[in-house]
Amino acid sequence: MGNSRSYHNDFIVDRLTNSIINTISGDSFPTDVSLLTKKDLKQITKKKDWVFDWNKELKFLDREVYKLTIVNNPNIIQGLSCLTISSDHVLIHLIENAPFNRGKGKLYEGVPGNLVAYACKLSFQRGSQGFVSFHAKTNLIDHYIKTLGAHHFGGHLMVIDTEAATKLVDKYFKL
Repeated sequence: MGNSRSYHNDFIVDRLTNSIINTISGDSFPTDVSLLTKKDLKQITKKKDWVFDWNKELKFLDREVYKLTIVNNPNIIQGLSCLTISSDHVLIHLIENAPFNRGKGKLYEGVPGNLVAYACKLSFQRGSQGFVSFHAKTNLIDHYIKTLGAHHFGGHLMVIDTEAATKLVDKYFKL
């Protein structure tokens, strides 16, 4: 599919956790990250308050779309990410929290951080030393520097290097 669109990410890293945390009970839940399937698309539509057109993202041949779920609860998607894996890094096109994980009334914290950490993990697994890049909205550049350890490379470009990626992966995953 042509006309690949570049997004400026605006996800908020609310908390770096070792899983995701229920905001009501404070309970921590381990997570799984797996590829999004066409069957999953039925539950992630704009009518159901998802912001992005994930069906469109799934059609790009150079991208992989991942879903974050709670272990033993694979049918409820907590968040999504769209990635391109290249020879020297992983590019995050999009990250989106499930509608029930946004705003003041969100159900779970830690979803965006978990998805960024997974991109770092993939980068290590594919031989790219943890390097991850993404384009940030201007007002969130400092937020990503502080929360993710990302570096600002001018314009909207953010890069997570090996050191920062290692910290994120160690926080969320056991290599």
